[in-house]
Amino acid sequence: MYNAPSKWLSEAFNKTLCNLLRKVVAKSKRDWHERIGEALWAYRTTYKTPTQATPYALVYGVEAVLPLEVQIQSLRVAIQEEITSDDNDKLRLEELEALDEKRLQAQQKLQCYQARLSRAFNKKVRPRSFQAGDLVLAVRRPIITSHKPKGKFTSKWDGPYVVQEL
Repeated sequence: MYNAPSKWLSEAFNKTLCNLLRKVVAKSKRDWHERIGEALWAYRTTYKTPTQATPYALVYGVEAVLPLEVQIQSLRVAIQEEITSDDNDKLRLEELEALDEKRLQAQQKLQCYQARLSRAFNKKVRPRSFQAGDLVLAVRRPIITSHKPKGKFTSKWDGPYVVQEL
């Protein structure tokens, strides 16, 4: 079913994915379908400022083990290889139990980030007040207008209109 608020989220993600694909598929653009996995991996393992976490960590509870960490033995991989399967199961269970709290923290950080952006935007907005009798212009919306614009130089405003009451 169509959900209007999620439409913009999916369009924003599609734009991000297209930008990633443009970087991954540099010379031959015909193999983009083969490289989409690499682009998605890059997106999922990239730190996001609003949540202060990676999407992978918010889904699975741990950071992803990068292929480079396996090739060049990192400390995390070396420690993980020394752990017995029972200890690994206990550790993984603890990580999964902490996952809900991690997601809640990410949601709170996202809300704080959005509030900061909103405050920064609202500082730049000029408050306007109108009185009865003032002349105002209205934005011409393509759906509402009865006539089609005649070109790119036509006005985007209708009016002037007189404010009758507040």
